[in-house]
Amino acid sequence: MKLAESIAKRRLYTQYQQNTNKLKMGSILREWQRFVALFVVLLICVGCSKTVSTAYNPWEVVKIPTEAKLLDVAFADKSHGYLVGSQATLLETKDGGQNWQRIKLELDEPNYRFNGISFKGEEGWIVGEPSLTLHTTDGGASWSQIPLSAKLPGSPVSIIALDANTAEMATDVGAIYKTTDGGKNWKAQVEQAVGIVRNLERSVDGKYVAVSAKGNFYSVWQPGEEAWEPHNRNSSRRVENMGFTQNGQMWMLARGGQVQFSNPENSEEWLDAEYPEFSTSWGLLDLAYRTPEEIWVSGGSANLLRTTDGGKTWEKDRDVENVPANFYKIVFLSPEQGFVIGDRGVLLRYDPTVATKDNSEAA
Repeated sequence: MKLAESIAKRRLYTQYQQNTNKLKMGSILREWQRFVALFVVLLICVGCSKTVSTAYNPWEVVKIPTEAKLLDVAFADKSHGYLVGSQATLLETKDGGQNWQRIKLELDEPNYRFNGISFKGEEGWIVGEPSLTLHTTDGGASWSQIPLSAKLPGSPVSIIALDANTAEMATDVGAIYKTTDGGKNWKAQVEQAVGIVRNLERSVDGKYVAVSAKGNFYSVWQPGEEAWEPHNRNSSRRVENMGFTQNGQMWMLARGGQVQFSNPENSEEWLDAEYPEFSTSWGLLDLAYRTPEEIWVSGGSANLLRTTDGGKTWEKDRDVENVPANFYKIVFLSPEQGFVIGDRGVLLRYDPTVATKDNSEAA
């Protein structure tokens, strides 16, 4: 009798375990079905973006003789300019950016990363890492390497040519230095560095904004101040990049495709956030003004957006979506001359003749 009861209990226990496992599998299956359904809805939402397309595409993909990562562009005049990037990449154009040729420099280290370049007429500067400064006074026909102190805080990431023999250099920890004698001597402009930064931008009147490496705060420095002024980010979204508008405001790009501008009446306040397109959740990376009202924003996966009313409404340039690159940087040297820099040697050139032609046809 006891043996029969034991066998019966074992059968009941086994059946209980089987039923429990079935319930667990059913629950897992339902959760998986919910996940798949949510993913499909997300794809449908992304694919059905309501952002209208631009009426024309003014950007031309330019063939570049390198796959190195391009980082900056500058011109000595309207036709003559240079591109710089990783692997000591220096490219020259003499036709406004339609064609580029690689320039090889004799340096003590073959794999310098050229982070920034700037020209004021025929005088130009390049900065990079390991700590490097190059200087030219003949439009780039020859370059001289200027030694930098081993005690320099951080590595140079940007330089601005201001006047004859005068330039301002900034490092990746927010140290700012200025030379007025062609690079022989550099004077510190700020007493304390701000820490590792992911982006650093300078305004026309000499102010700087720096985004922290993790994007959780930003700092502002103005000429004459001894230290950077830190600011907490104004939302839960991490900051991707910041810069200055043409009228002195600041702009901010944050995770999730968010764009924000500071209040023109109170620089300590920010206007409501804008979302040019839902599908930019992978990140907007840079912003540049072509005119006071026309703004272009670039991002990952060949994302390129435009507003012609200062940010009230947005359009998407879908003609460049198939370019296999992330668009890291936009530079407008003038309303008629601009470039979008991408990874793996990708470069877009703004061609106003295309825009003018398409506009006339549309009219």
